[in-house]
Amino acid sequence: MAVSTQSKTLTSTAPRRRTRTADSADRAYEAIHKMIVDFKLMPQQRINEVQLARELNLSRTPVREALNRLTSEGFLIAKPNQGFFFRALEIDDLLDLFELRTILETGGLVLACQRADDADIERIEQFWADAQERYRRHDPDEILGLDEHFHIQLMQLTGNDELVRNLEAINARIRFVRRTQISLGKNHPKLIDEHTELLNAVRARDSDRCVTLLRDHISMTFEDAKTALKEALFHAYMGENT
Repeated sequence: MAVSTQSKTLTSTAPRRRTRTADSADRAYEAIHKMIVDFKLMPQQRINEVQLARELNLSRTPVREALNRLTSEGFLIAKPNQGFFFRALEIDDLLDLFELRTILETGGLVLACQRADDADIERIEQFWADAQERYRRHDPDEILGLDEHFHIQLMQLTGNDELVRNLEAINARIRFVRRTQISLGKNHPKLIDEHTELLNAVRARDSDRCVTLLRDHISMTFEDAKTALKEALFHAYMGENT
């Protein structure tokens, strides 16, 4: 009977323990992820796992799990016998990510034109009608959040969750540089016009028009990338993003 009682106890507590571990790893992931996309870490900076675990009030196990996950997503580099390091974007990385974003979103919009319900398009139109006035406040963080949400909603019209998740991952990698672009930019009216045209093309189910508009909207030249990345790193080193 004692063995049976012990077995019941182990069975009942194990799932709770696994849940707590998963919750801690998720919490560590979100916290470290935010540090990365906000450039709280310097390029090539080594991650101090012990200090990080202490700051997050977690054990090293969930922190290590989060670091491994962030490495698999391209945010960090794991060096044998050295630990984890922040993988800062280079110009070529930035151009590659914008190219990937263009391919992903143009392909997604072709599907969206085929699959979207009119009611779902109307919901985005309502969101965009409300968002435009907020763009005119010229708050870089607010504009970036609205911009990302607009593009995610368009991708959601595909009904393909994997496309949405991949776009969210790309957005996270380029977020700090995009914020810098927006903070420097005098293109807020241009962004409004381009989003409006894009949404009208989706409403018309004109996939060719969508692809053309989106390529122009997302495209980044070498000089654009160089300027944006230089400014982003300057703000990071000067602490202006804190």
